[in-house]
Amino acid sequence: MTHKILRSRQTKILATLGPASNTPEMIEELFLTGVDIFRLNFSHGEPETHRKTAAMIRALEAKYSRPVGILADMQGPKLRIGKFKDGSVMMEHGDIIRFDSNPEPGDKTRVQLPHPEVMKAFEMDGLFFLDDGKVRCRIREKGEDKHGSYVIAEIRAGGKLSDKKGFNVPGAYLEIPALTEKDKADIKTALDIGVDWIAQSFVQTGDDVREARALIGKNAALMVKIEKPAALENLEEIVSLADGVMLARGDLGVEIPPEDVPSVQKHVVRYVRSTGKPIVVATQMLESMITSSRPTRAEASDVANAVYDGADAVMLSAETAAGEHPIRSVEMMTKICARTEEDGIYINFMEESNMESIGNPSDAIATAAHYVAQDIDAKAIVTYTVSGSTALRMSRQRPGVKILCLSPNIDVVRRLSLAYGVHAVHAPEVQGEFSGPVPHACTIISEQGLAEKGERFVMTAGVPFGVAGTTNILRIAEVE
Repeated sequence: MTHKILRSRQTKILATLGPASNTPEMIEELFLTGVDIFRLNFSHGEPETHRKTAAMIRALEAKYSRPVGILADMQGPKLRIGKFKDGSVMMEHGDIIRFDSNPEPGDKTRVQLPHPEVMKAFEMDGLFFLDDGKVRCRIREKGEDKHGSYVIAEIRAGGKLSDKKGFNVPGAYLEIPALTEKDKADIKTALDIGVDWIAQSFVQTGDDVREARALIGKNAALMVKIEKPAALENLEEIVSLADGVMLARGDLGVEIPPEDVPSVQKHVVRYVRSTGKPIVVATQMLESMITSSRPTRAEASDVANAVYDGADAVMLSAETAAGEHPIRSVEMMTKICARTEEDGIYINFMEESNMESIGNPSDAIATAAHYVAQDIDAKAIVTYTVSGSTALRMSRQRPGVKILCLSPNIDVVRRLSLAYGVHAVHAPEVQGEFSGPVPHACTIISEQGLAEKGERFVMTAGVPFGVAGTTNILRIAEVE
């Protein structure tokens, strides 16, 4: 049985599963409320837990005959301090603290820093941050002892510091491996589970991406997370090697000045969109809804701003993984996205930022389909695709109607759950001339509730069928 599940918006929602949401009932409710793709956070949870969660998502997919994407997010080489004798300490402004590699638990006077490679990056009078920037330290002395390198730092902004909190060294290029042994094991698990996307954390260079790609091959799409200043410097090469991008503003917002984050977001989103690859904006989007039933006005503006920028998807983290209002968070994000997309300013933004298609026949067909659909008031744009490239070209145009993507490849269909405006359906290949797919498309459009009898749609495909990258025909058709 085909279920008509149509979203009221084009921007996709990526939601993280965790203790508050990884039951079959909650996953189903989140999906029906508006989640398009689920995130499994490999920084937390055991492999077997993720395996069971993925099985629940696949069962949901079968129940509704709708593709549901799964993204596995790797922990990456997250820098963390050690433990404290009492579990935590209170750091006061002006305190002088020693940071060293001694494995003994720390206290009010010293903190374990189990990353010798980072000690090399520290510079006299340089700043480093703890716990997402809440505690700020300035280096006053560097030295060596029997345990190795150490630094003496002055606390410039204090606060409570507990076990295993993260730390950042702004502006420094750290010679640390892009993939830890844990990441390599987790990638193997994720591929075994059958996830659609793997997100690589703390990417700094193109070589980092190549290393991940060598492990993943073509078994999943690779998403790079932009959260280090070095990644911004190497953005073009990094994006060229990936299938999609996540702008992870948490660590990035600690490592670059806060006033730079909005403009960086706009530049990154626009650049990635110009390449035709999906771009996700993430971190702290509706943070207060972890405990509150309503977002702040600033948070609502933040989600809307990501949509105005042209993001393919927006992400919920702890809001759905561990929060008190997971369903309400998805409802609110859906409302904000839908309302923003209705705004004339948003429509103008998307038109003004549309990319040139000169010289590429497939891009030219996608551009033409977008404008023809507008001119004839089409209810949908239909694309037949083997690799997904046709649907992504169409998605890049940010049309105001749904892109019905028909593909014989279930992996492609699932991966496209992240792409703006794409309503993907797993459909067998259609043989014959271009007239053959029209009745086929009419049937699916009707079944999916995208258009009714007598309404028109625009269709693109490549002839011969089944050959990737041959989009060369555009047709206007009517639902019969």
